Amino acid sequence: MSNRSGGGTKKEASKMKIKPFPPTMDPKTEEASWMLLKNAIREIQKKNNSGLSFEELYRNAYTLVLHKQGKRLYTGVSEVVKEHLQNEVRADVIDAMHNNFLETLCEAWADHQTAMVMIRDILMYMDRVYVPQHEQHPVYDMGLVLFKEEVIHCEVIRDYLVATLLEMIAKERHGEVVNRVAIRNVCHMLIVLGIGNREVYEDDFEILFLRESSEFYKAESQKFLADNSASVYIRKVEARITEEAERATRYLDASTEERITKVVEDELIKAHMHTIVEMENSGVVQMLKTNKKGDLHCMYKLFTRVPDGGLKTIIDCLSSFLRDTGKALVTEEEEDAGGKNAILFVQVAMVITVVVIIYSYVFVCRDC
Repeated sequence: MSNRSGGGTKKEASKMKIKPFPPTMDPKTEEASWMLLKNAIREIQKKNNSGLSFEELYRNAYTLVLHKQGKRLYTGVSEVVKEHLQNEVRADVIDAMHNNFLETLCEAWADHQTAMVMIRDILMYMDRVYVPQHEQHPVYDMGLVLFKEEVIHCEVIRDYLVATLLEMIAKERHGEVVNRVAIRNVCHMLIVLGIGNREVYEDDFEILFLRESSEFYKAESQKFLADNSASVYIRKVEARITEEAERATRYLDASTEERITKVVEDELIKAHMHTIVEMENSGVVQMLKTNKKGDLHCMYKLFTRVPDGGLKTIIDCLSSFLRDTGKALVTEEEEDAGGKNAILFVQVAMVITVVVIIYSYVFVCRDC
């Protein structure tokens, strides 16, 4: 009895032996798995993914990586995505250059992102095992790099894109209505394509935008100064700074606000500080004489934006005015044959009053 049972146990043990996992994959099976994945990726890119079994696709990708075919899988996926971007997406965007260009580009970008999320989910095991071991981009990031290289950095698209964005911003500066949503989507796309940095956004748009803005405001400052008084000029400058800050917040990258604000400050304030404060019949002295508190406060706020000499320019102008006024009073007293000290005393008191006003409107303005 015991012998029979012992013999049966040995037979059962021999039957339950687990065969080792085959180290290599049959070439036909390998090719079939890859073709299944390749065709599925193409269907995803065509938005025909409803009939796909993501479980089956994941299993095939897993098996390929497990059998040391990660390189073939990664390279193959990259080639399929690249081919689609070159033959389909790029062509569609170029065709739309003179008709709904930004809208077409944004739609292509959104479709590409959606497709890459699905492809990433299928290749999750490759992302987890093969990618870090071989220091490759994760699948989704690989898709971003390819979209940047094959679509955005296609020379004709790149040039037309920045020209379109700058033209739309120029139109808005002149009071026209533009598609802010499209601009915002494109700017966000450029940020995302940087994969953690602002390099693409800066190189493909922001640097050119700031350069063009500098030229625009340099020309506008000349026109503003020629056509307006100091009071009107500083109000226009204040409005432009507000507009550019709002533009950056609403549809450019938020980090652009500080940069574009500095451009406006340099071209509209810093480059013309002496001209503004010394403007005849409307500069800072005239503002004091006519008690224009609001204009003085506005000028103070604008000039404090220029740390290296902004406020000093106002003070120097007022100091010069005080010196000239004092000299005139002394000269007048010397020419007065009667030497009426009482009158001189009153006039000096008036000068002191002006000094008090200066401190009130210039220095105290910071607390307004």
